[in-house]
Amino acid sequence: MGIYNVRAIFDQRLDPASAAPLAVGFSGGGDSLFLLKAALDLGRPVLALVVDHGLQAGSDRWTAEAVAKARALGAEAQALVWTGDKPKTGLPAAARRARHALLAEAARAAGAKVLLLGHTASDLAEGAAMRAEGSSVSDPREWAPSPVWPEGRDVFLLRPLLSLSRDEIRQALADQGETWLDDPANEDLRYARARARAAGAGEISPMEATSLSPPCFTVDAVGTIRLPRDVAAAHLAAALLCAAGTERPPRGERLERLVQRIRSGETFAATLSGARIEAGDDVLICRDAGETARGGLAALELAPGQAGIWDGRWGVTAGDTALTVTALKGRAASLSAADRARLTAIPASARPALPLISSPLDGPKLATEGEARARLLVLGRFKAAVGLCDQESVT
Repeated sequence: MGIYNVRAIFDQRLDPASAAPLAVGFSGGGDSLFLLKAALDLGRPVLALVVDHGLQAGSDRWTAEAVAKARALGAEAQALVWTGDKPKTGLPAAARRARHALLAEAARAAGAKVLLLGHTASDLAEGAAMRAEGSSVSDPREWAPSPVWPEGRDVFLLRPLLSLSRDEIRQALADQGETWLDDPANEDLRYARARARAAGAGEISPMEATSLSPPCFTVDAVGTIRLPRDVAAAHLAAALLCAAGTERPPRGERLERLVQRIRSGETFAATLSGARIEAGDDVLICRDAGETARGGLAALELAPGQAGIWDGRWGVTAGDTALTVTALKGRAASLSAADRARLTAIPASARPALPLISSPLDGPKLATEGEARARLLVLGRFKAAVGLCDQESVT
């Protein structure tokens, strides 16, 4: 596909009329340097985001050098630091999650809808080697919603270098007279990716995206999703996460068992990944109100003018007074007659997990999409997860 295909991917995925900044995950290494220079050639504002995980001695110096390099090239640049205690086990996965969260939050704060990442064909090969060693790392996709939630809401990832090997990229940079930083973490054999790289994992071509038929679905004003009985497993997994507002996908074997039950025609109710599933004529998926016993649906307190995310499903903004958002479960009697009447149109299984908004001046009120202080996040997230938003201009 070659070096010049990068521009073709930009033309396909980015909105040519947009003046919004493009965020670039930048480490100062060869891959991200090549990507940053390609993004700067587009003529749009570019924000280079450099993450300091704090896991290597001298990482602050490395970060400062990367920020300086990005600014010298003409980009805005910002350092992001992963603070707090680091886990003793599962560190690579925790670091990935922290990195994605920092990048997504900074991109959204800057007004960027697209975050460019410099994964290559070499990363695909190394990922395959890591999975053979037992890692859970997944293959990066060219275009995908941010994998973290809710930090990654409204942010899409674009990886335009997946057709290029690391050697091709470095040769192109050398031809331009460029130099780049070499991250010492890439040689730390405690980590699976460094071992795969040291073992010389071969180059592989990026796999074509799995072709799935567009899903038939409905999402109502409170975030309940309905799917057909012949739903694809990938679409079902997306529905579970989106309807529940959660982030961790169901394990493969549990998802497969659920798909088999749904396709068998069995009528049943079940829970998985924080969602409740009711299979009848179709498949209804909503938030499992029983998650309150495991810390889900926790109350959200908002000061005047503050905005927040409740239960991963609702964006809520306080006006002139403070707000408290709780689950409706056990509080339906406190609603007005009008709100109680509205409940009759909502599936009974979805009612207990509805958001109840209270303020010092108003009694408890039921929140639904269109209510001035609340915005349902489920529909947009589900459309992104199943591939219905495949370029910057589609929202």
